[in-house]
Amino acid sequence: MKIVTKNINLQNEIFTLTNQRALFWKKEKALILSDLHIGKTAHFRKNGIALANQIMKNDLERLSILIEYFQPEKFIVVGDLLHAGDNSDVDEFCAWRNQYPDLQFYLIEGNHDKISKTLESKLCLNFKSKFLEIENFIFVHDFENKQPKFQITGHIHPGFVINSSVKNIKLPCFVVTENQLLLPAFSEFTGLDTKNLPKKGRFYVFTDAEIYEI
Repeated sequence: MKIVTKNINLQNEIFTLTNQRALFWKKEKALILSDLHIGKTAHFRKNGIALANQIMKNDLERLSILIEYFQPEKFIVVGDLLHAGDNSDVDEFCAWRNQYPDLQFYLIEGNHDKISKTLESKLCLNFKSKFLEIENFIFVHDFENKQPKFQITGHIHPGFVINSSVKNIKLPCFVVTENQLLLPAFSEFTGLDTKNLPKKGRFYVFTDAEIYEI
């Protein structure tokens, strides 16, 4: 797996975008991502749709490589850590998370995060809330129109269409506006929304080999 990075300035802070669907904030030593949807493949299997468990294993392997690369102290998930409550995939995620006992685990709750007290303890969360405020930034799963601070959000699974004479290619991206950074979905087992995106945004579209500003 190749990690490609691009630094951007937000509110006079440097953030590092990656082509692996995650963001790093060096000052806070925080690895930031959104929409893992842990348990989605197990949910499909439970409902009679055969999906390989390798999908989630690949996501967790990418996470481990990012942790090794950036050496974060904080792990911030901006919503939809889970997909459908507790299931066998969640057990596997918890076993993975227990490899990093010193990593502070912050969850900003998303619309899929229906978490009981028992499940919260099982996930070994250090923080769980609808919002997280750090300095001039608010982390929230979906954009809040009345929030005056700069927001780092997820939820939409943003994508960008590259047009060519052969075929149109849809790629994941980050979107930056004057008051928002929209994160891509970390899980590769998600669709891409190319329509319901912030207006007047800068798109940082990425492939396995490069990050392009559009």
